[in-house]
Parts: sequence; C-alpha cells; structure tokens
Amino acid sequence: MDRRDFLKTASYAGGMLLAPSFLKNTAEASFPPAQIAFVKTTDRVAGINRAIDLLGMKAFQGKDLFIKPNFNSADATPGSTHIDTVVALVRKLKAMDAGPLTIGDRSGMGNTHEVMDAKGVFTLGKELGAKITVFDTLGASDWEIIKPADSHWQQGFALPTVVRKASGIVQTCCLKTHRFGGHFTLSLKNSVGLAAKTVLGNSYNYMRELHSSPNQRRMIAEINTAYRPDLIVLDGIEAFTNGGPDTGNKVTSSVMLAGTDRVAMDAVGVALLRYFGTTPEVSRGAIFDQEQIARAVQLGVGVSSPKQIELVTGDPASAEYAKVIRAILDGAPGKA
Repeated sequence: MDRRDFLKTASYAGGMLLAPSFLKNTAEASFPPAQIAFVKTTDRVAGINRAIDLLGMKAFQGKDLFIKPNFNSADATPGSTHIDTVVALVRKLKAMDAGPLTIGDRSGMGNTHEVMDAKGVFTLGKELGAKITVFDTLGASDWEIIKPADSHWQQGFALPTVVRKASGIVQTCCLKTHRFGGHFTLSLKNSVGLAAKTVLGNSYNYMRELHSSPNQRRMIAEINTAYRPDLIVLDGIEAFTNGGPDTGNKVTSSVMLAGTDRVAMDAVGVALLRYFGTTPEVSRGAIFDQEQIARAVQLGVGVSSPKQIELVTGDPASAEYAKVIRAILDGAPGKA
C-alpha cells in the first residue's frame, strides 16, 4: 500500500483525516536520491519531452491522471502556466499510455473559470480530450477536510475528492518569487491551488487564515503531506526574480525541469533564482533552511539534503548550466 492509498483508507466519518505519524519525522523516512532532469532550452515542447525522457519513467498504463497547473491568475508566463506547456504535457502523458486526464485548479487572484477561459484551457480540453474541473464550482461533498498531525492549520485544509481519488497526480509549476509571504512559488507552493478557499455551506476562509498567519510557509509545506505527485514539470523558460506571483522582474532562465520529489524540485528552483539574483528572503541562508523546504523535510515530503539530489542532463550545454546550479545548491553564492 503506498502513501496515497494509506491516506485514503485512514479517513474517518465526516471526511476528517489524520496524517500518518511517519510523515512527522525525517528520521523515520528514507528517501533514495532524487533525480531532477535538467534541460537547457527555450523550446517548451522539446524541453518537456526531453526532461521526462531523461527520467526514464515507465508508461502510465491507463492510469487516470489529475493535472495541476498554475492558473492562480491569467497573467503571462511565468505569472501563470503557459498553455503550450499544458498542451505538451497532455500530449506526452497520452503518449505514455495515460488514461483519462483531468485538469483542475483554483485561482487565488481572480475567478477561476474566467482565468481558465482567458488561458484557453476549455478549448484545450475539447481538442485534446481532457476533462476540465473548476474548483470554485465544487459542492460540499466534493471536498475532503484533512487534519495532519501537528499542523499549523487551525481547522485543517480541504482538498478535492477528484484529486484524492485520482490514480496519479501530475503538476506543472513556474519559476518565480512570491511577494505575499510565500517568498517563492514553485512545486510546494503550487499545491495551495489544490486547497479550498471556502467549502460550500461553511463560511470559514482557509486562505484568509493562510495568508494572515506567521506560519504561512510552514502551512504551505503541510498541504503537501496530503498527496504525492507522480510527476512534476517546472517550466523555467522564464522566471520572476522578484515580485510574483502575477508580475515581477522577468528574466530568460532557459530551463525545463522534471522530477517526482517536491523538495528536490524547489531546492533546484531556489538555486536557479539565486543564480539570476533574487530577493533577500530567497537569497538568505542555506537553501534547505528556507521555511517551505525545511518544514517539508521535517514532514518527510522529500529529500533532506542537497547531497540527495542528482541533476540529470543529456547534452553538454545542459550539463554546463547544471554544474553552476549544482554549486549554488551545495552552498556557493548566487548573484547579489
């Protein structure tokens, strides 16, 4: 039984769930080295295909997959996921024998349906045969209230049952900073879009709690205990080195990453932001001391050290770029 199956069978009446104790202590969690495919490119389609191929992943063999993009707003990439990234990812998953595909999200900076429409998601769904789910329209019975042990969430948080029941979860995130307290928004922060702002019939505002809490970055990590992705694709063709999540100082960062470990993915993402010069919050201290990452490590979400991260490349240009990022990951300074 894998962790997702354990979490589902551990549910009790009313949809409440207690996260298993083994998530609380990294001493009890053993993670093999995490491979992060690292492709230097400005071509999203080629980059996604090459990055996933570098991981040597097996076919999905008919699994129904839930795809979580970053449609927090309809702002131009990296303010939100580029539609070409979603198209390339859907086509690649189909080529890997995936079964039914569902794309869903909740926008934090606008009406989700309007954001998805502006991004062309509904047209994409019709053309590629993917179901589109707008979390804002879900009913009370479409959410699970999850209460992890030792959480900073006062009343837990809610995730859609469509996500919890999927055979596999794929997420694609952007490379950027976050000026509203997250400090950076990569794969761990992308999980916030899975969580409800409110649940029909309950006036409690989970997102108001999150964004007003001094423990915001720890709470972001805690959402990630409720699922484990089968694949993460980080589109780093462009990045925001300050501002974010909607607008900011944009640089051409020319990279596509793929992996399955959110801690490893975010650590590499932070190293990339430091390479281009970023905010004091993201630049400060060791990468694994960043609160989102440190809390995720404490909860057993992913690897606990940069030594456990392997950057996988397939060409000289990518290897040279990865070498520089590897040094920052291991503690070398980025740009001031």
